[in-house]
Amino acid sequence: MAEMEHTVEATGADVEAAIAAGLEELQVDRDAVEVQVLDEGSRGVFGLGARAARVLLAVKTQPAQPVLPDVTPPAEPVSTQAAHPETEPPATEPPAAEPEIADSEWEITEKDEAEIAHGALLELLTLMGIRDVTIDVRRAEAAPGESGTPLVFDITGPDVNILIGRHGETLAALQHIARLIVGQETTNRTNLVVDVDGYKAHREQALRQLAERLAEQAVHTDRRVVLEPMPPHERRIIHLTLRDHPKVTTESIGERDRRKVTIIPKHR
Repeated sequence: MAEMEHTVEATGADVEAAIAAGLEELQVDRDAVEVQVLDEGSRGVFGLGARAARVLLAVKTQPAQPVLPDVTPPAEPVSTQAAHPETEPPATEPPAAEPEIADSEWEITEKDEAEIAHGALLELLTLMGIRDVTIDVRRAEAAPGESGTPLVFDITGPDVNILIGRHGETLAALQHIARLIVGQETTNRTNLVVDVDGYKAHREQALRQLAERLAEQAVHTDRRVVLEPMPPHERRIIHLTLRDHPKVTTESIGERDRRKVTIIPKHR
């Protein structure tokens, strides 16, 4: 190894950024230094637990060039091919072209999305001090007219009920952060639902019973029934419950957080 002349320690968001910072400080090219990674760093989860990468750059000392004796090489023998200019040198095989990778091979698959979300949730829970959990993943049933359905992540384990919060507010926040992380990783808008110990499943059962009861009310009074504003996944439950009902249909009205389901009697 060449003797080192000058070293500098640099930091950055990742290893490459740290190396770039060190090269700028030394005012040298990348091939003029040897790099030792001191800490690869961590970007954390949504800014939590982030740690800068650290590297040590050492400038290489150029080795002295040896002085070679002046030796005249012997004369090359005359090639017999020189007398026959029509003789062509043997053809060489062109280098084989590297196989092209189709764009579809770089697309994020459902499995990739599920693994990214699973890892993000585990890291979030670890930062919150919650360990020894199991996360089951499934694809939700499609609602009427729905082209895509969310991935559902059900978290089970000791002490996970603290993740629910008042009226599910903590759980909603956890789901929101998980969606942001996965969306940043995949550059896609990710539709996922986070549940804790079947909380949303029990809530779903209650909403299905409510939907059936209000549908009967709509039929009996022959008037529309408007429910309270609900989050998207709860509105889906109402739509799914009543999609095959012979006497009512449903639609969502309102904007953003005030969006709600209307149950409408069918008129023959």
